[in-house]
Amino acid sequence: METTSSAVAQAPAAEDGPHVPARRTVDGYLRAPFPWYGLDEAFTGPRWLMQVGLAAEGTVEHGSVGHGDEPSVRSEYTAGADQEAKEKFAVVVTVAANPVRRSADGTGLLEATSVSSAAWLAGVGLLSFTWPGQMDHSLRDDWLDQQTETAWVLADDLEGEDWSTLSLPVDGVPTPFHYRESEFGWVLAGSTQAGVHVGAYGRGMSAYGLGFAVVKDITVYEA
Repeated sequence: METTSSAVAQAPAAEDGPHVPARRTVDGYLRAPFPWYGLDEAFTGPRWLMQVGLAAEGTVEHGSVGHGDEPSVRSEYTAGADQEAKEKFAVVVTVAANPVRRSADGTGLLEATSVSSAAWLAGVGLLSFTWPGQMDHSLRDDWLDQQTETAWVLADDLEGEDWSTLSLPVDGVPTPFHYRESEFGWVLAGSTQAGVHVGAYGRGMSAYGLGFAVVKDITVYEA
């Protein structure tokens, strides 16, 4: 799935050090030709915008919205530390379900999006809020490259032993999701009847009690 790197919320940290992506305005979300998904009304905590991902021609292809506590800088997080207990969040990724299609300049084909696309974006998204505090700073890039590749391999094998099946409500309808846990949090991905794929990742909030629904008013996520 080709997207412009400047707009992908799940992109790895910049060279000047890991940081939480800057909060965006609602404008990009309003340009999407598909519905956005978030946690359903059972979740009553804070909601916040993240970023949208654009195709090369500027079309909105995916994006994320957050729920709960905004995660801290990932270098401060170590599995099992007190920080983990303080951060309870779930991020929902919506991906437009697109078939294989010709690129804007007509010179090639763009890869189709699938549940694996949502799983990969969710997996890399979790990495953006994960940084083993005990790791030497000089090893950061190698660690990110390795973990990003691992997220892609896992997303490409959703029927593999690393994934289990979890049924969660989507617009009130029980829906199967692919689900996996790691020392840094959890990731899941599935499809909806609204023509989009949904991925999610989080930490401190159990995935087993979540439900998803179309966001009726995206501006409620804008602080």
